[in-house]
Amino acid sequence: MQRTVYNSDHDTFRHMIRTFIAREVVPHFPEWEEAGMVPRSLYRQLGDLGIFGIELPEKYGGGGETSFKYQAVIREETARAGVTFGADVVHTCLVLPYLVEYGNDEQKARWLPGFLSGELMTAIAMTEPGAGSDLAGIKTTARLSADGSHYILNGSKTFITGGVQADLILVVARTSPASDADRRAGLSILCVDTTSEGFSVGRKLEKLGLRAQDTAELSFTDVRVPIENLLGDEGAGFGYLTRNLVRERLGAAVGSYANASAAIEFTTAYVKEREVFGTPVAQFQNTKFVLAECSAEVAAAQAAVDRALDLDEIRELTVADAARIKLFCTETAGRVIDKCLQLHGGYGYMREYPISRLYADTRVNRIYAGSSEVMKTIIAKDIGI
Repeated sequence: MQRTVYNSDHDTFRHMIRTFIAREVVPHFPEWEEAGMVPRSLYRQLGDLGIFGIELPEKYGGGGETSFKYQAVIREETARAGVTFGADVVHTCLVLPYLVEYGNDEQKARWLPGFLSGELMTAIAMTEPGAGSDLAGIKTTARLSADGSHYILNGSKTFITGGVQADLILVVARTSPASDADRRAGLSILCVDTTSEGFSVGRKLEKLGLRAQDTAELSFTDVRVPIENLLGDEGAGFGYLTRNLVRERLGAAVGSYANASAAIEFTTAYVKEREVFGTPVAQFQNTKFVLAECSAEVAAAQAAVDRALDLDEIRELTVADAARIKLFCTETAGRVIDKCLQLHGGYGYMREYPISRLYADTRVNRIYAGSSEVMKTIIAKDIGI
C-alpha cells in the first residue's frame, strides 16, 4: 500500500541507513551473533552518524526531533537486511527519554555528550528473578546513608538488554517500603556507574533470538550510588516507568511489522528460486495463497503502524491504543513469519537463512514491554469490561 507517513527527509535518512547497514553491518553480523554482542566500535559509528542524538534536544548537540518516525525507519531497514544494531534500541528508545525528561542540568551535562557519541552506553534494569510484569514486586533496595550523601544498593536483576557493555545503568530500586494502600510506592531510579565497587555482571544469557544483542544478569552488593545519581524525585519511579510505555509498545509494534514485511520479501525471493518436483515453489497454488494472506495481514499492520506513528507525533497515541497496536502487530508478525518459515521447508530452520533469525527474534515482542495478555487486560479495561 502507498505510504504517506514519511517525507523526503525520512527518505534521505533511509538511504543513509541502508547504505551503512550494507557496508558496515551485514558482512560482520554472523560473527557478532557468535560473539553474543556487537563490538563497541559499532556504537561509536552510530554515534558518528548522529543516530543516538536524533531525539536529543539541540542544545545538547542532538537533532531535536520529537517524532518516532526516524526510529521506525531504522527498525524497517535493519529488518529488511535481517540484522540488528545490538542494544541500540534500549540506549535510544528506552533510556534517553528518562535522561531528557527527568535528568537535571548537571546530570545531562555529565552524561549526554558520551551518550550522543556512543562512548557511554546505557541500559535500564527493571526485571528481577521474581518481578517481571509486576514491577511493584521489585525487591532490590537502596538505603540512604546516614549523612544523606549516597545510597547503598543491594539486589539483582535479570534479562537486562545491553547489560554486559553498559557504562551507566538506570536501576529501579525500592528506596522505601511499599504501603498496603499502594504497592507501587517507594520505587526510585538510580543511575549506576558500572565501574562501581560491588557491581558485577553475572551470566551473559543465551537467548533464543536477538543473539547479537547482549543480555545479562546483574548483581549489586553494597554499591555506593551518589545522591547526585538519583534520577528525578525519590519514590516517583513507578510513575516515570509507566509514562514511557506508550513509546516502548509502539517500538515493539513497529519492529514486529517490519520483521513480518521483511519475511515476505525473503520468502518471495526464496520460493521463486527453490524447485520441488521440477517446479518453482512459487508456482504452487498453496504458496500463492499463503503469501497472499500474509501480504494482506502485513498491509493491515502497516496501516495501523502508520496511523500510530502519526498519532504519536502529535502526542495523541493513548495507552489503550498503544496496547492495541502492539497486540495486533506482534501477533500478526508471529503468524506471518511462521507461515513464511514453513514455505522454506527444512532450510527455514537453518540459521544461515534470514527467515530463521526473524522467527526467533520476533517471538520476544509478544513478551516484553508488556505481554500480549497484559495488552488484552488494558484493552478490556478501556472498553469497560
